[in-house]
Amino acid sequence: MADFIPPAHNNASPFADMRGHHVAVRTPDLQTALDFYVSTLDFRVVAKWDYADEQLAYVAPATDDHFYVEILGGGDPQPQDVRPYTDLGSSLGWTGYHHFCLNVDSVEATVEKLRSRGVTIVTEPFVLEAISRKLAFFCDPFGNLIELAEVLA
Repeated sequence: MADFIPPAHNNASPFADMRGHHVAVRTPDLQTALDFYVSTLDFRVVAKWDYADEQLAYVAPATDDHFYVEILGGGDPQPQDVRPYTDLGSSLGWTGYHHFCLNVDSVEATVEKLRSRGVTIVTEPFVLEAISRKLAFFCDPFGNLIELAEVLA
């Protein structure tokens, strides 16, 4: 598959050691989130720990050891705002965190597998020519958006 050709590394940057590691998702209930990520998406639990009155976990996709979702559960998150996304357009009216993306070989096939596991697709597959990708969006049980991306040749 083709992908972006990034510009040259900036090794002179004082931040040249920065690397992506994880995205954090705040949920009111760690176990419900783990059930979704592990049972529905086949993620693996990498680590679990407590912090104050919260329970946290890193989960990773089935075959990816370089990207984690950190689930922050428990405590008393306020406000408990489940965003009512009905499509991608409605989601763009909210500020702050929007989504994280998972690359897949086939968006269409992944969407069908998700549907078979009871996941509601928020935005059906579509092609975004500007970035040469086929995309789709779905939510976790708490309304956090997750993007699927297929790189087009």
